[in-house]
Amino acid sequence: MTITEIHINLRDEEKLKAFVNITFDDVFVIRGLKIIEGKEGLFVCMPSRRLEDGTYKDIAHPITNEFRRQLESQILDEFRRVAGEQGALKAAPGHGADW
Repeated sequence: MTITEIHINLRDEEKLKAFVNITFDDVFVIRGLKIIEGKEGLFVCMPSRRLEDGTYKDIAHPITNEFRRQLESQILDEFRRVAGEQGALKAAPGHGADW
């Protein structure tokens, strides 16, 4: 299974840095991943649902640690690329903070 698309929707919040949608083999999409700024840096949260007791449970997630690391690495690489492009656009002459 290959990740064929990663769509990053940047957020300008203290902890929430982006929403992410990923597509596998151009035929299956998972929406609602999040990139969070934690105490030890960025990490990826899987889509989840709130349970009646107020806790959250992942509704989609990697089974192995190896695939989790691969997935997180690709998502964070794309996040850094997109965030870098957006930062470059905001810093360009003629583009104010409301860009």
